Amino acid sequence: MTGRVLRIELKRSVAPWPGIVVLGGSLAIFCLYDGLWWRGTAGWTAQWTSMALWTRSLLTFLWPLAVGTGAVYGLREPRSRMAELLTTVPRPAWRRAALPAGAMALALASGFGLLVLVGGVQVALGRTTYTPLDWLPISLVAALALVAGAVFGMGVARALPSVLTPPGLVLFFLMLTALLRQNSDETLPSSVAPNRLAQLLPVTAEPREMLLTLSGSVHLGQTLWLLGLLATGFALLSAVTRRARLLAVIPVLAGAALALLVLPVAARDTYVVDKAAAALVCDGPVCVTQANRARLPEFARRGKEALRVLHEVLGDKAPNAVREDTRLRAIAGKREPSGDVVLVDFDDRLLADATGEKLTRALIAQGLAPSCYGNNDWEGGGQGNVPVQSVAVSWALHDSRLRPLAERGSDAYLRTIWPDAEVAWQRLMALSPAEQRSRIAELHTAALSCPADHQLAVLAGKATR
Repeated sequence: MTGRVLRIELKRSVAPWPGIVVLGGSLAIFCLYDGLWWRGTAGWTAQWTSMALWTRSLLTFLWPLAVGTGAVYGLREPRSRMAELLTTVPRPAWRRAALPAGAMALALASGFGLLVLVGGVQVALGRTTYTPLDWLPISLVAALALVAGAVFGMGVARALPSVLTPPGLVLFFLMLTALLRQNSDETLPSSVAPNRLAQLLPVTAEPREMLLTLSGSVHLGQTLWLLGLLATGFALLSAVTRRARLLAVIPVLAGAALALLVLPVAARDTYVVDKAAAALVCDGPVCVTQANRARLPEFARRGKEALRVLHEVLGDKAPNAVREDTRLRAIAGKREPSGDVVLVDFDDRLLADATGEKLTRALIAQGLAPSCYGNNDWEGGGQGNVPVQSVAVSWALHDSRLRPLAERGSDAYLRTIWPDAEVAWQRLMALSPAEQRSRIAELHTAALSCPADHQLAVLAGKATR
């Protein structure tokens, strides 16, 4: 009987629409816009954890929307002027409240679950073979947040039956999200509010590092707080007396108090490294993380070929291993190159989708002239290292002409750098073989120290400061 009534509720009410909006609106954002979620190793379809974090970051607008739609749904009885009539029915108030709350919860959970399913299918069909279960709590807490927010909105609307209640709640939760939401300008995001208070917000920052995930204390603390919010919403929805409405705030206060005791104090304890994903898998001198294990077969073959070329060029100063860099750093942050190991980052544009000879050339480039900032933004004029690496690799592979490692682009800065690279190439090739080798060795040494001056000066034989 309960199942039949629930089906009627879903069929004849607006309860399914919030779930449809959650699914359709989220897919529209992901699929119709070419955003950061499509790029890099932390894209929403690249890894399981990043998929869960990207879908959960949508709670920025989904959570206030769920609260607002719940409030609209909660006004159904007051708006139809049936509230007083329904109180005369012998059926308990909590059972009357359970039906609309259950319909709304089922719709929202199903909509968000289908969104996660769409992302999960794409991850499973993609390149990764790393299948952890750590992403499940991230998505489950997100679904709980939507359900708790909607039921809370229903309860508040039942207690304050006004047409201003839904927009007021949406505005309040949008402001709360803006105040507490973490920014992602750094590797470990922070908020303007104290970290424990900020973690009450179920919204996560956009993932920028594939190896980062939420800590277990965050999952536990947010679950306690959201369960309290859900209990308060349901208590308000089923309350028939003023005393019951006053007592209904106890669960949310208790949940918040317990959550603040559990949530991490420091921002660095909020996002932690997934040690299983960061574990190295090696094939001889070439290593990648467990998360990128599917790349290892070709990467190992090309990495060994790159090491052979580097030993021919640099001799004893050549690196003897290739390893994926697992050190965390801020966006556009400086990384320390190593003379013994070729450190690679699959978020670098030269390596992201490189295969075959292109991958070999990119690895040789990183070994000869390591980039201290990566090549993620070289088209934007921030990186002049690609022209330098192009000259070095073209020389190491005995090319008859300068072969750029990537498209030259139309940026004004690069339009200035590439002609300088052509000049440096001509001057380098005009030298004797011994002098050419010496010039490349100087470039390698200079690159390891991350100089402020442009390294083309080294290849061109100009003095640098």
